[in-house]
Amino acid sequence: MPNIPSAVKRMRSDAKKREKNQAVLSELKTLNKKLTQLAQDPEKAKAVAAKLVSNYDRAVVKGVIPRGRADRKKSRIAVFLANVKKK
Repeated sequence: MPNIPSAVKRMRSDAKKREKNQAVLSELKTLNKKLTQLAQDPEKAKAVAAKLVSNYDRAVVKGVIPRGRADRKKSRIAVFLANVKKK
């Protein structure tokens, strides 16, 4: 436990940031699971994919994940949708 007041405050703010970041990451994982479960229904999968891509962009703006990771995930979502439409 830190003794310096600024370090104590920093611990409190870090805990709040961690909680918010975990909520964003959890939502991304949930939407990703929903998308993979909708492999048989292209229309619903497209709607969930649009929301997921939007959430990835928002996570980048908030600083939760790096831009490159979001771009890679969005690319894989696009590939997944292309494969769903083929079937």
